[in-house]
Amino acid sequence: MWLAHLSRPLLRGTAINGYTLDAGGSGSVIFITRLFGRFGRDLGIDLGTATTLVHVRGKGIMLREPSVIAIDQDTRKVLAVGEEAKRMLGRTPANIVAVRPLKDGVIADFEQTEKMLQYYASKVSRHRWIPPRMVVGIPSGVTEVERRAVLQAAMRAGAREAYVIEEPMAAAIGIGLPVVEPTGSMVVDIGGGTTEVAVISLAGIVASRSIRIAGDEIDEAIASYIRRTYNLYIGERTAEQVKIEIGSAYPLEQELEMEVRGRDLISGLPRSIRIGSEEIRQAIAEPVNAIVEAVKQTLEVTPPELAADIMNQGIALCGGGALLRGLDKLLQQETGMPVWIASDPTSCVVLGTGKVLEELETNPMLRKVLQTAQSKKR
Repeated sequence: MWLAHLSRPLLRGTAINGYTLDAGGSGSVIFITRLFGRFGRDLGIDLGTATTLVHVRGKGIMLREPSVIAIDQDTRKVLAVGEEAKRMLGRTPANIVAVRPLKDGVIADFEQTEKMLQYYASKVSRHRWIPPRMVVGIPSGVTEVERRAVLQAAMRAGAREAYVIEEPMAAAIGIGLPVVEPTGSMVVDIGGGTTEVAVISLAGIVASRSIRIAGDEIDEAIASYIRRTYNLYIGERTAEQVKIEIGSAYPLEQELEMEVRGRDLISGLPRSIRIGSEEIRQAIAEPVNAIVEAVKQTLEVTPPELAADIMNQGIALCGGGALLRGLDKLLQQETGMPVWIASDPTSCVVLGTGKVLEELETNPMLRKVLQTAQSKKR
């Protein structure tokens, strides 16, 4: 099930701003939805392990912030959210903790996720007295409990209606792939906590693989390698910076290097080293190979007709992990398929959630996808 719904039903005969719901049901619900839409702002949310993005209906992407929240453990008061909270990671006194409330793409701390969602929703909402509808992207491999947790967090954060959409489907819609056509489309979404691989046709996911190996595991592999090889301890922000500046999955025409600063594990004093992209490629080989293997395993169970379609149009890469240098070349070498990177890889999921909200009542394609999702629910 890639789309599920949780809301308080509107009663027929209820008067709102002088308008009354008739006994017709569905037409009235659409009418009221449009009435609310004039004043409220529906939100499409990519609730990522590393970054949260919010798309406001009619306005586009209005927020892109780290999924981090800083709280005072003594008072449980929220001190900072997003970029400001991320800057506190590893730099706070004992009574203040900066945490990531999501792990591997799912909620690890329900209370803090709710507070973070509430903060972001209030930051972008124009009329707080009219609660928004929310569509939230989730990994395709989540359990029913994890799915319900996201829906409940959205409702408690102030949504009048909450939906979830599987991230590979949202990404495919955001990229503009023909998801409702009888044509095979393949998307690989590499986020912070999960990698989602899916083959989509006729508004459904035909074959998929979801692994909890992605950008965060690549960062951890870099930090672990530097710790083992150089006896140098570095934090997660430094490891991420190394990945961004010199990380690669495939040999580069001109190899790179950079200076890395950390704490010497023997002396306990600050120390710096110079490290090259070849070493980092070796350090991240294990998580990168796991991602490649997930793509190959998905292709192995893809029907031959759809595999032929994918051979024609290629594999679409998106998510922050798609920006790792040479990953497209490595996947092309390992699968024999053409591979291309989406034009805005970090925004595909949230653009998909936004497109669902913006065109749900008017776009036959998205209505067809929604109807398919509802039939799956039954």
